Amino acid sequence: MRVTDLALGTVLLLVVAAATAGWVDAVVGGGGLVQLPALLLVPGIAPVQALATNKLAGIAGTSVSAATYLRHAPPTARPSVRTAVPMALLALAGAAGGAALASSLPGAALEPLVLAALLVVLVVVVARPRLGETTTQRLHGAREVAAAATLGAVLGAYDGLLGPGTGTFLVFALVGVLGLAFLRATATAKVVNVATNLGALLVFAPQGHVVWGLGLLMAAANVLGGYVGARTAVARGSRFVRVVFLVVVSALVLRLGADVLGLA
Repeated sequence: MRVTDLALGTVLLLVVAAATAGWVDAVVGGGGLVQLPALLLVPGIAPVQALATNKLAGIAGTSVSAATYLRHAPPTARPSVRTAVPMALLALAGAAGGAALASSLPGAALEPLVLAALLVVLVVVVARPRLGETTTQRLHGAREVAAAATLGAVLGAYDGLLGPGTGTFLVFALVGVLGLAFLRATATAKVVNVATNLGALLVFAPQGHVVWGLGLLMAAANVLGGYVGARTAVARGSRFVRVVFLVVVSALVLRLGADVLGLA
């Protein structure tokens, strides 16, 4: 499949979707909610090709947004090496494992579980308006490393297998389990997202599932969105990130709810 084979309107839709996804993903995660459905609209593309191409575009945007957070975020909002490194390493391994299963396990089988988890996330964040406002570290030392590694492995596997909402789940896990503020959680999640996208690509690329021309075009748009999104989040702070988080989770709930009920 080549970009030149697609209608101009389809290409423009994919570019806009990728830029929007990059912005959303950089601020709070969940860019796959925008980007993956757009890819699935491409005539003739298989679901596993759409998932693989989404990872190629996503790794470009998350790499840029992670670097932007590391460079421009205040020191208190930058990722902690103790948290980010073990989480990213286990997430990479988990994503590779999930990607290996992606072509054999239908994503629809997981959608009711994902929907239930998102509803819990939404209720908790709405019920606790001060959650994630500041960093209040709950775990220390080996317990912190173990928790970060476990979260990375589980959410990495989900990202390789299905994808949409991974960044959102990462942010919530870092806020709810480790006690990070929303801005620092988002910055850390971007580092982990780079690893999950890489882990999935290490499986998808050799299998020939990546549509490279289309993926690279969308990657360029995703980079632009990721950079702007990260700078916006740094400038506006944790309260802004929390609001966007609630909007994205609500959108994910509506989207998955429609799928589960057969309305989409």
